[in-house]
Amino acid sequence: MTKNEPTALDLARAALLAPFGVDEAALERVFALVRAHRCDDADLYFQHARSESWMLEEGQVKSGSFSIDQGVGVRVLCGEKTAFAYADDISPESLEAAAKITRAIAAQGGDAAAAVPSVRTGAALYAPVDPVSALGDAEKVRLLERLEQRARAADPRVKQVIGRLSGEYEVVLVARADGVRAADVRPLVNLSVTVIVEQDGRREQGYCGGGGRFGYAHFTDERLDGMAAAAVKQALVNLEARPAPAGPMTVVLGPGWPGILLHEAIGHGLEGDFNRKGTSAFSNRIGEQVCAKGVTVVDDGTITDRRGSLSIDDEGEPTARNVLIEDGILRGYLQDRLNARLMGVAPTGNGRRESYAHMPMPRMTNTYMTGGDRDPAEILASVERGLFAVNFGGGEVDITSGKFVFSAAEAWWIENGRLAYPVKGATLIGNGPDALTRISMIGNDMALDPGIGTCGKEGQSVPVGVGQPTIRIEGLTVGGTG
Repeated sequence: MTKNEPTALDLARAALLAPFGVDEAALERVFALVRAHRCDDADLYFQHARSESWMLEEGQVKSGSFSIDQGVGVRVLCGEKTAFAYADDISPESLEAAAKITRAIAAQGGDAAAAVPSVRTGAALYAPVDPVSALGDAEKVRLLERLEQRARAADPRVKQVIGRLSGEYEVVLVARADGVRAADVRPLVNLSVTVIVEQDGRREQGYCGGGGRFGYAHFTDERLDGMAAAAVKQALVNLEARPAPAGPMTVVLGPGWPGILLHEAIGHGLEGDFNRKGTSAFSNRIGEQVCAKGVTVVDDGTITDRRGSLSIDDEGEPTARNVLIEDGILRGYLQDRLNARLMGVAPTGNGRRESYAHMPMPRMTNTYMTGGDRDPAEILASVERGLFAVNFGGGEVDITSGKFVFSAAEAWWIENGRLAYPVKGATLIGNGPDALTRISMIGNDMALDPGIGTCGKEGQSVPVGVGQPTIRIEGLTVGGTG
């Protein structure tokens, strides 16, 4: 950024404060109302978001949506108690009214002095582009048409193609009672294709998607070719799939998106709120060996252009590369400001919220297992009989017990170290903390997912990233159809 270019805070003030007559004096009046009572923390979260989505099926736009939303959330923290109010009207009057409501939890007699405002900035991880307005509607439809044409041209057995395109432009500003002022301008796009193929009366489907924090120009002809080919390939593989075997067996997980199992089965258990309350399988285990040696798990919100990355989190803290598990040893948890304060540790930049109408909580950003020293071909060759899960569909996990169930979207049966044939209907069943102790080989091919992850927690959804190398897990239970 050159000296004359506006900063994220400049852009946020121009979009979220100035049009509504909110200035630094108005912010200070709100915090003065809060400080009239004793509290531990307070913040204001301003947000403007524009989003769109398009779906193309059979060469026609079957659905489309566009929305604009903006507002402010006011939060006051006192001990473990949280008071929260929000309004879609950004004005000094609305801010002060919301602040008065949140004071209900605070004790009388506060006399804290006003804090001196200070600007906090995170790394510039993505350009402040606006994908929603940067491309005309006709061009967006044409992008989907080009993707559909490539998928249909890939194989005559393709009978149906569904393309989806979505984009978002979000501006946020965080003002805190301790004087911190921080802002971010967040683009986000996603493109996906689902294909249905048919052969001898049997129909199967394949899927491919991707995206990140950039504009629609990312989706070049070369990338469209790759997405269409990958979706068609997956569908054709599934045409040849046999019923999956069942029972305990060696399982090899492929790199990239299969890291969603790590995210769900282990990542949520490392979030600070669950551990403060003692409801996680990892509670009170810092410094203990919780995984096989060689297993290192990282949550990193600072990777350029990634779907799960943030220059600042939704509490104004810069994101970071947080090592959660190192060589099998549990090193720490993911923290927002509330849980960090109550646990006596520093925030990790993982306070996230879906919108101004939601309260922040500790959430993952880009969570992955780092690579090892084994060649992926060597890992496959080491398996006499077992399952190779290339891609995953849906799954669920119980945070308290760590138990998970995941379905494989593409999987192969391994026989004598070779891929014998594709299988369908395979589900992986296990316990996250236990599965980590069963990892026996870690590949050198760590990859992040293509940018398709969305994480749900307590009714809130946020974009995330996952990743891992090829890994071999011993004695994992497979539920199958064969």
